[in-house]
Amino acid sequence: MQTLNSPANFDKTITNQAVISVKNLNHYFGKGSLKKQALFDINLDINSGEIVIMTGPSGSGKTTLLTMLGGLRSAQEGSLNILGEEIRGASKNQLTKLRKQIGYIFQAHNLMTFLTAKQNVRMSLELHKEMLNQNMDALSISMLEAVGLGDRVNYYPENLSGGQKQRVAIARALVSRPKIVLADEPTAALDKQSGRDVVEIMQKLAKEQGCTILLVTHDNRILDIADRIIYMEDGRLVTNLADRAISH
Repeated sequence: MQTLNSPANFDKTITNQAVISVKNLNHYFGKGSLKKQALFDINLDINSGEIVIMTGPSGSGKTTLLTMLGGLRSAQEGSLNILGEEIRGASKNQLTKLRKQIGYIFQAHNLMTFLTAKQNVRMSLELHKEMLNQNMDALSISMLEAVGLGDRVNYYPENLSGGQKQRVAIARALVSRPKIVLADEPTAALDKQSGRDVVEIMQKLAKEQGCTILLVTHDNRILDIADRIIYMEDGRLVTNLADRAISH
């Protein structure tokens, strides 16, 4: 897809090393007598281009960790290195810059209901100064075509099925060619076939773009797309238990 050019500030120095590196990460909710530890001594490395699925029981800390990796929640203890930059203690400007290099896909597609599919995708491009001199409509349409919605570019979300809305969300997350995509239960609200279609599109586009995916899911039907499965339980990352993850 020639029209989907990489952002001008793409840093080739990170392509052959871990794009996510977490060391001795702890996280707490509340203060004083109400303080409760949510994450315990998390250590995790994810390499460029890798597709990693994180699974485990509800309340085990998966979403908390995902939001920290995406710069949506501040790190309290330990090291959190994303795309070669330590983000524990990072400024708001640093976190904003980081978030522009990450695509987010959530269980709720979070589309703007008053915008068409094309306009929802275009919104993601408008966050990037280097994209402003490009034909953002053409880039948006090209990405919607890539997710099989070339005939739905001018449809509003209310006229799209659940699977189609999630495809728009994927197009929005990937159109700016992020280095990392973080997905939280992207198939939870979808039927079996729609869910399968959605993750296969994510897998295909990520491999084409050299993007890293970390996907949180309870959906055992999609575990086979992963290069690696990691398991969270009671705020701890349990290593070398892919067979356990599959059994849940």
